[in-house]
Amino acid sequence: MIGPIPLYEVRRDGFTISTDRSRLDRDAVYRYLSEESYWAAGMARGVFERSVAGALPFGLYAPEGAQIGYARVVSDFAVFAWLSDVYVLEAYRGEGLGHFLVGSVMAHPRLQGLRRWMLSTRDAHGIYAKYGFGPVDPESLMTRVDNEAPKRSPLPPGEG
Repeated sequence: MIGPIPLYEVRRDGFTISTDRSRLDRDAVYRYLSEESYWAAGMARGVFERSVAGALPFGLYAPEGAQIGYARVVSDFAVFAWLSDVYVLEAYRGEGLGHFLVGSVMAHPRLQGLRRWMLSTRDAHGIYAKYGFGPVDPESLMTRVDNEAPKRSPLPPGEG
């Protein structure tokens, strides 16, 4: 078990990336993921909350403080990390903020020296390739996908 992970913040041109959970606009992130993203459409709120609780979240904030992007990493902090739920609001795209977000995530001190990083994307291959991501080896990696799982909560009523 690792100890608490210190707060991590990176600033550029007035924009801030922070792992401060208290700063996350959970309603805005949930709204984007469940209503606008292709990968988490229809996600149950309880599933979203557990996904944040079980990950290292990164908020991207505009100079005035509004949250305009998000990413999270699920990791053992020793050999493996999964980068997920990466987005920048459309109004802020084209300014290099996606690269700023992904680069800052990859530079996090507790995420250095990992043997394997993984992610899933259908439209941002170019961004991720710049950080060393590439296609997986179909001979050695397998996956199990249940696209309906995030839409239902496997916990008893009131717990998720």
